[in-house]
Amino acid sequence: MAKAPADTVKYNIYADITIDGVVEKPDVVGALFGQSEGLLGEELELRDLQKTGRIGRIEVDIKTKSGKSQGKILVPSSLDMVETSIIAATIEMVDRVGPCNANIKVTNVVDARTSKRKSMVDRAKIILKKLMQDEIPESMELVDEVRKSVQLSEITTYRGLSAGPAVEDSDSVILVEGRADVLNLLKCGIKNAVAIGGTNIPRAISELSKSKTSIAFVDGDRGGDIILNELRQVADIDFVAKAPSGKEVEDLGKKEVIMALRKKVTTDQAKNGRGRKNGAAADGESLLPELSKVKGKLSARLYGADKKMITEIEIKDLISTLGKVQPAYVVLDGIITQRLVDSAHGSGVKVLIGVNTAADIKNKHNISLLTEKAAAG
Repeated sequence: MAKAPADTVKYNIYADITIDGVVEKPDVVGALFGQSEGLLGEELELRDLQKTGRIGRIEVDIKTKSGKSQGKILVPSSLDMVETSIIAATIEMVDRVGPCNANIKVTNVVDARTSKRKSMVDRAKIILKKLMQDEIPESMELVDEVRKSVQLSEITTYRGLSAGPAVEDSDSVILVEGRADVLNLLKCGIKNAVAIGGTNIPRAISELSKSKTSIAFVDGDRGGDIILNELRQVADIDFVAKAPSGKEVEDLGKKEVIMALRKKVTTDQAKNGRGRKNGAAADGESLLPELSKVKGKLSARLYGADKKMITEIEIKDLISTLGKVQPAYVVLDGIITQRLVDSAHGSGVKVLIGVNTAADIKNKHNISLLTEKAAAG
């Protein structure tokens, strides 16, 4: 079974899986994502963790015999010890793969950084020896030098641009201005950032943005706005995140980085201003209270252009019903997914109101998405 590169992870979660049926690797990976969705909240959403490089590519080795499947699972983690343990326990909760019963047992969680620590110590000794030969530095200078060498050991390049080690393997990429921004995100455990190098955006960035979900993470000043405007012209930007007003990405602490990325908005929302909603969204806000009436019922309510309810149906029948009813507004007890957005677009829906939106959603249609957070705010 292939393994994730050791320099991108802190821990490796190993598990055995037994399934009462014939399945393939994608079925198992899909079950891990699907059955853990919404279980641990936004901070430990498995799909989001993989998109930001904090969970690596999940490897599954499955063999089938006599109508049953057995195999092994490897989940690389860049999270801390406690968070990794929670993810391991969550994996064990998966009890079905497709229509088949399944049993997953975590066999071990291994610290993948042992060899890296040894290399770091050896490197620190060399640096220290050189410093001691040249001059006797202050103790804090030694600490800073070793810390810098560790950060530099993780930074790499993508087609000549400074980048984190997970840029090519991750499904999403964070576009930042320069090398210092990439280094700061590495300090925060985020390994899928790449530097665009200023306003003269390279073709490599344009091509990369078209193959992955792209997040522009810019400084909270006029320079950040200029970079963002340039990116919009030459790249396919899905989301925009900004540093707090007056701050630069390279100077943010870990909490500030995580919060800025969590508050990302779609490119259209950023273009119209973070605090402003388009006409359809503002018009649809009057139906936000209806969300409380469907919560816990696994149902959806469909409304006409006059905002009068047409019908209430089960969530499982929503997509197949949209084309027949063609409502203007939909309120659902569930997550707004990419498939739902695409189906709603084809059925003339103006506003979708749900509990939350899927992390990897690309809303390139003229549909407003409102969620429970909007109701709370």
